[in-house]
Amino acid sequence: MAIFGYPEFLLSIPLILYLVYLLNRRGKKRPEPTNWPVVGMLPAILQNLRRLHDYATEVLAECGGTYVVKGPWFCNINLVFTSDPANIHHVLSKNFSNYPKGPEFRKIFEILGDGIFSADFELWEIHRKTTLSQLNHAKFGTSLEGAVWHKVETALLPVLDYLCKQGRDVDLQDIFQRFTFDNICKLVLDYDPRSLCVELPYIPCEKAFSNITEPLLHRHVIPETIWKLLKWLNIGGEKKLNEAAKAFDDFIYPLVSSKNLEENDLNMLRAFRKVYQEKSIGARGDLRDFLKDTALSLMLAGRDTTSTCLTWLFWLIAVNPCAEIKFREEIETELKLKDDKKWRFFNVEESWKLRFLHGALCESLRLFPPVAMEHKAPIRPDVLPSGHYLGENAKLIFSFYSVGRMESVWGKDCLEFRPERWFTPTGGVKQEPSYKFPAFNAGPRTCLGKEMAFVQMKMVAATIMYHYNIQLVEGHPVAPRDSIILQARHGLKVRLSKRC
Repeated sequence: MAIFGYPEFLLSIPLILYLVYLLNRRGKKRPEPTNWPVVGMLPAILQNLRRLHDYATEVLAECGGTYVVKGPWFCNINLVFTSDPANIHHVLSKNFSNYPKGPEFRKIFEILGDGIFSADFELWEIHRKTTLSQLNHAKFGTSLEGAVWHKVETALLPVLDYLCKQGRDVDLQDIFQRFTFDNICKLVLDYDPRSLCVELPYIPCEKAFSNITEPLLHRHVIPETIWKLLKWLNIGGEKKLNEAAKAFDDFIYPLVSSKNLEENDLNMLRAFRKVYQEKSIGARGDLRDFLKDTALSLMLAGRDTTSTCLTWLFWLIAVNPCAEIKFREEIETELKLKDDKKWRFFNVEESWKLRFLHGALCESLRLFPPVAMEHKAPIRPDVLPSGHYLGENAKLIFSFYSVGRMESVWGKDCLEFRPERWFTPTGGVKQEPSYKFPAFNAGPRTCLGKEMAFVQMKMVAATIMYHYNIQLVEGHPVAPRDSIILQARHGLKVRLSKRC
């Protein structure tokens, strides 16, 4: 990408601010941004910086699902945004080899280092195969099931009971983030930080995951020189990224030293250490750096995606009372709790009987996909099925958030929360193509932890719904953050009361 100099940038600031001012005065107009001389569509982007996902959805819906965003002429950051399932299928499956993460992605997500999210080619293959071998281990399912229920029994229920008795508002998003952070740390690092306890301690690493998601999104749409200048000045979102990087290092490095990698078959980092020592891996640093980067990506996947889906699930159920009734009826019927009314833990096989819960989770993932967008760049020129030409290393952005809100993809009721859309006529669970439902990505990079995520979410959701009545705190605003991970901007504040 061509980079412009600071003098050009500084000279353009008054023009950009003036155009943003004009846009605000124009009032409600068509969502398609104006392509201004010199500064391109940057004023519209800045005007909608606090609602980028919804703005992208409005533009894509009006313009057929694919749109070229023109940046300032002096920085060459034209972006192709798309929510077209045909384009997603073409890039992520049919023409996968032509679309690695690429150098621009690694630059934006430099904080993730050589983890699976930013790795390409042989290094990505090593990450994928090693992770898959652990997930397919004969003992993994039983171990996961035991770990989740242990955390539910020793942390989740005691904390919620305590907050319920105190009569305090509960931020369910914070509770879910702590729960999944503890679980993924135990799984990856064999260490439980116990962030979920009645004291709700502040753990910098745990909070750092939330702090990085917004500035990482802004790096996609703000010229590189601007965010690099902010990074050099250590201000704004870039300051948050710098602080988060230190928090990650301080937390993870001490836990990935060789002496902490116990000799057991289910220690994930031990498996990665073995692969690193056996193969010549082209990573940026030594073994310690490689293990830290590996752990960080796995922790990001395990904490943020699962907690985000649970957050939006409970919001959707709270604003759809009929769904809450069906949810509880299914739990009591399928888990046979109607007679003695005594809660019991259930296993992985039983979790698949909870069909309405599965459909509700899929609706949460459709309307609020945890990973709201993805960045790709072709290594060779290509033409998308939509007819749009992409030059070498052109920027292509998938808006997964927009896919689930397109009438052309999901029908006229696309904005409705309807778990029944995931039922088959024979009573089973409907499977949609990943390019239509890309919550777990698509093609060879499909999320390896998909089944693990569903199991954990069902256990947590069923436990909470059976034990508590949940009411949204009146006046508390609930809206998605403009970030890479689609968290609720102000959390999810609720009041809990024990069910009789």
